[in-house]
Amino acid sequence: MARKQPNIFFVGLDANVKPLEKPSIKATRKPSKGGLPNALFIQAAVEKLPAELNGVANKIHINFSWGSLLKAVATGDSAVLSSLRRVSAPDALLEIVFGFDPVRDASEIERLSLPDISEGYFRADLLPKYLEAGFSSLKSEVLEEAEWRKIETSWAKKLRGERRTVRRLIFQAT
Repeated sequence: MARKQPNIFFVGLDANVKPLEKPSIKATRKPSKGGLPNALFIQAAVEKLPAELNGVANKIHINFSWGSLLKAVATGDSAVLSSLRRVSAPDALLEIVFGFDPVRDASEIERLSLPDISEGYFRADLLPKYLEAGFSSLKSEVLEEAEWRKIETSWAKKLRGERRTVRRLIFQAT
C-alpha cells in the first residue's frame, strides 16, 4: 500500500516483532533500492498503542486478524476499541476484514470462544459496543472471494482457493 500511495504515511503494527523484521529492513533502504520513506513499522499490542499515535490515524485497516486480535474485534473488546478510537483522527475510517471457517477453524473458534458473526449478531451484540467506543457503523457485508483476494496480506494469500465466509465491517470515528 505504501508503494502504491507514496503521498500517504503508513504505520504497520504487530504485537509480534518477527513479522515486522523483513518489512522494516526493506523500508529503510534507499527508495531506489525499494525503500519506503512513507512506511514505519511498530511492535505494539493494540491495547497499548504508543501515545505518539493519538489522533493521527485517518484510516485503520485490520485485515485477517487471528488469535487475540480476532477475538477482540469480533466480540467488541472495550480496551481494544478504546485504543483504536484513541489513535483515530476525527472521522477516521476503521475497516475490519476477517474470515474464519466453522469446520477448518473449529478448534480456534472454540479456544477463543468466537461467536457466529452473522448480521443479527453484528446488529444486536457487536454494533452497540462499537457505538459506545466512539464509532458509527457505515457497512457490514460479506465479501465475495474475488474481492477479498485483492487484499495484500500474507494471510489473505494463504487463504486463496479456500472457500470461507469473509466479512468486512467499516466504521467511522465520531
